[in-house]
This record gives sequence, structure tokens and C-alpha cells, in this order.
Amino acid sequence: MSSKLLIIDDESDFRESIALYLLDAGFTVFEASNGREGIEVFERERPDIVFTDLRMPIMDGFEVISGITALSPDTPIIVISGTGLVKEAIHAMRLGAIDYIIKPILVMDELRLAIKRVLRESSLLMEIDLLKDTLLSGRLRHPEAFTAITTQCPGMIDIMMYLEAISITAQPVLVTGETGTGKDLLAQAVHKISGRKGNFVAVNVAGLDDQMFSDTLFGHVKGAFSGADQRREGLLVQAAQGTIFLDEIGDLCETSQIKLLRLLQEGEYYPLGSDVTKRTDARMVIATHRDIRGMAKEGTFRSDLYYRLCAHQIKIPPLRERNDDIPLLLDCFLKDAAEAFGKKKPTPPPELCSYLSLYDFPGNVREMKAMVFDSMARYDHGILSIESFREAIGSEFMVAKAAVNSTLKRSIILREGEIERMPTLDEAEVILIEQALEQGGGNQGVAALYLGISRNALNKKIIRRRT
Repeated sequence: MSSKLLIIDDESDFRESIALYLLDAGFTVFEASNGREGIEVFERERPDIVFTDLRMPIMDGFEVISGITALSPDTPIIVISGTGLVKEAIHAMRLGAIDYIIKPILVMDELRLAIKRVLRESSLLMEIDLLKDTLLSGRLRHPEAFTAITTQCPGMIDIMMYLEAISITAQPVLVTGETGTGKDLLAQAVHKISGRKGNFVAVNVAGLDDQMFSDTLFGHVKGAFSGADQRREGLLVQAAQGTIFLDEIGDLCETSQIKLLRLLQEGEYYPLGSDVTKRTDARMVIATHRDIRGMAKEGTFRSDLYYRLCAHQIKIPPLRERNDDIPLLLDCFLKDAAEAFGKKKPTPPPELCSYLSLYDFPGNVREMKAMVFDSMARYDHGILSIESFREAIGSEFMVAKAAVNSTLKRSIILREGEIERMPTLDEAEVILIEQALEQGGGNQGVAALYLGISRNALNKKIIRRRT
């Protein structure tokens, strides 16, 4: 969404030239020829920044500043005046103006830089206010935007609250995390919360060389390269007033990184084969599973681009750090899989969640979803079988099991006073069962998996010991 600017000045030529420049720069511009008209336009349009002259008929700039400050204390007001008197500048600042630019404006980029600085500062203040409100309330303001994300993890909830606070800004968002953690879902949530009118456009940039990257995002003009027999708009045009999501940014070549840096800093780009810049107002959400901070230190990723992306950065925790989410995800995926296969949703075995919580899930949520769908493809009736999960995890789980068996081995020696001795077979069985139950969180099904016996066999041993 482009920022709205209001210019109040009685010099029509100056006002119109400034308005034309700002329109070309991608802003929405309103004009007023005197202070009274300016106040009326302000009340109707509520611009993001107001520019006002000081000496005007009907109502001067000082009255404008006082009037707008009374209506909206947080709206930035910049004075553009030809008087250059220090006492007038001081008076304007005391009334509420935040900057003072002297006519004539010889370098127009000075005006655009002033706008960017003011918008950045205003955005930061709004973020702080929203973050304070969110933290104080302790709850999400837009939970509907996160319905695709199944979680009860406090760390994930904190991430969602943070995204709500920064959603109003135009600053890029960097989402990092391992493969399969749901970076794309959070990117879509950012778009939904922001209320942008345009589309959400996603593109995976991994494997794109510089020409493909530029053509995909920026488009090309006719004749730009061999085979370019007609003009083509890039994805940035499709994402106008919306959000563009660039996934796997850590794989970009250096030339493409330079182009992305310019896009982030200036909001400008060149279609291939063109020497005329185009502007975009699309919000950028960037994602990667790579450690681009480490890459920047090593020189394999541009440090200036990394620091530009750090304005808003979140890291999604892997599934192995979100064990409380496993029961929720299992239930959700079973429901989705049952619907997809046209089957009745089964009851999972009671030990399945505990069993899955002991696995590292290198593929994270995506891997777990694949496991559930595979299990549902084999499901016929009754209780869901754990066998397909055991097959999918395979040797990976055996690594964890071996670590537990090592613990059991170390604790098998008994001490009686100063004397160590091997336990009897009966004593060893008791020790092994107790250790397996402890490692399995008290779950007999998981303990049986550790011990390499069936759950019924373990249950019989426990009952026999108690009688």
C-alpha cells in the first residue's frame, strides 16, 4: 500500500511540481491551496505525512500545524517554506512540526529521503505500541490469520504476536528455520494480518540463475534476450499492493543479491532489457533454511543484504523442540488424511505420541505429515497401526534407542557398601524395566519398544513382579 501525502501550499506551480515528483516516486498525493482547505482534506483522507507552507492566505501554516496536531498528534508534519527564519522554524517545531525544509528544493531526492526517514520512524513507533498492547493482553489480536498453523508451543505463540505487531509496516520480514517447519505458512499469515489489498505471490528462488531470477521477479521488455518476442511482466507486478514471498534466499547468486538489495532499499528495479526503473509497493517476506548470518561472516552471502533483512527476523523452532505440539499435529493430520482417503478417522495407539516425541524429525512438521498420510493409506479398520511409523523412522530411532541402552548398561552394576557386583537375572530385569519406563515417560508401549518386546509381554512382566 502506497503512503498518502498531503501538500498544502498556495504556490500552485511549486505544489504541482512537488506532487508530480512524489506521484512518480509511487506515493498517493493530495493537494490543498490554503490552510483551511488543507484541514478539510486531512480530515477526509487522513494522510500519513503532511507538508505545509507557513505563509498562506485564509489560514497560515502555524494554524495548520496546531489544527492537525489537535486532530491527530501522531501524524508527522514537515514544513516547506521559503522564509528560512530561525524563529519561525523554532515556532513551527514547538507547535508540532518534525522537520523543516527550505525552498527552493534544489535536490528532490532530499524530499524523498525525508519521507522515508519519517515513515520509518512512524512505523517503528506504531510497532512498539502494538507490541506493548499485544504483550499486555497476552493473546493474539487476529487468531484467524493463523488457523493453518497448529500449535500450543509458547515460542510459536510469541512469534505470532510479534508478527501481528510488525504487520502494519512495509519493512521486509526474514523467516528462518529448518526445512519443513512451516515458513510459508507464517509468510501467508503476515500477508493476511497486514490487510493488503493485493495478492500473496510465492516463488522459490533456489536454483535460479541471475537471468531467471530477474526475469521471474522483474519481467522483461521485447527483445531483451533471444526468444523474448514480447513484453512480460514479472511477479512483482502480480504482487502489487500485496506480498511477495521469496523462499530459499540463501541460494541466490551474488549478482541477484545485489538486485534484491536495491529492491529492498529503494523499492525500484529494472525489467530485463530496460533502462527505465519501475517501482513496487509489495511487502517482502524472505525465507531460508540456511544460516545466512554465518554465510555473511564467511563471505558467501552479502553482509549488506543480510543486515538489510535483519529489520524483522524470526526463527521457527524445530519440531523436536515442540513436543507438546505432537498430539495436536497427529490429530490434525489424521483428520486431513482420513478426509483425503475417504476413510473414518482412526484412534491412534496410546503410545504413539510418546514414541514420536522421542524422534528428532529432521524433516519437521512436513515429515510427520507424510508419516501420518502413509499410515492412513495402509489403514483398514480398528486402531491405527504403529508399524508404518516404525518403518518410516527405522534406523534413525535406533540411534536414540542405542543411547538409552548405553544408559541402561552404565546403571546395571549394583553397589553394596564398598563392593560392586553384577545383578542377578531377576534383578537386571527389574532394573531394565524401571529404566525403560523412566526413559519412555511412564508409557508402557514406548518402554516395550526400548526393550524389544511386545507391550503385552511387558505388561505381564510388570503384573508378575507386583504379585
